Amino acid sequence: MTFVSPAVQRGTLVGLIGFHILIIIASNYLVQLPMTLFGWQTTWGAFSFPFIFLATDLTVRLMGKGPARQVIARVMVPALVVSYVVSVLFQEAEFRGFGALLEFNLFVLRISLASFFAYVLGQFLDIQVFDRLRRLPAWWIAPTASMVLGSLLDTFTFFSIAFWHSDNPFMAEHWVEIATVDYGVKLSVSLIFFVPLYGMLLNAIVRALGRRPALSH
Repeated sequence: MTFVSPAVQRGTLVGLIGFHILIIIASNYLVQLPMTLFGWQTTWGAFSFPFIFLATDLTVRLMGKGPARQVIARVMVPALVVSYVVSVLFQEAEFRGFGALLEFNLFVLRISLASFFAYVLGQFLDIQVFDRLRRLPAWWIAPTASMVLGSLLDTFTFFSIAFWHSDNPFMAEHWVEIATVDYGVKLSVSLIFFVPLYGMLLNAIVRALGRRPALSH
């Protein structure tokens, strides 16, 4: 069952595609910025990427897994290209100038490719898990399970491709630790903030569309 009419769905999909690309760009930039959290190494990207899982889960709930997969398919290549360009221009939080685009940057390319594969694998797993569980009476089970499993696959796919034997000695040495903490941060943020936010947004959207409360579905 979907809650969104075809006319609304078309416009919504365009907005979702833009939102996904924006979050991917921001996360690829922020993942280059390490931080220490309670004595553990992680990156600022851990706080931005859960927004994509929130958007995907709402898409599956309101429009079905078909439209959600369309969003992923249309985002993949543009996000890869734009992520590389932005990450080259602002590598390690410093503007490198447009001349940097004329030089091949393996470090940033690995981050962009890692983001590509992590995004595709993580999101398709998220969609599959959520779709299987979304009809359960307890509304929170589907977003919780999909975020837990999708984030796990996404995080370790990304860090292994991006930083294993990386040119960045710090990330090459600490990527397993950083990936583990990054996943822990994502999981904590998702369970504490994004799952409740999912419930609030779902009810607000469905009520705005004049349908019955979503959480009883």
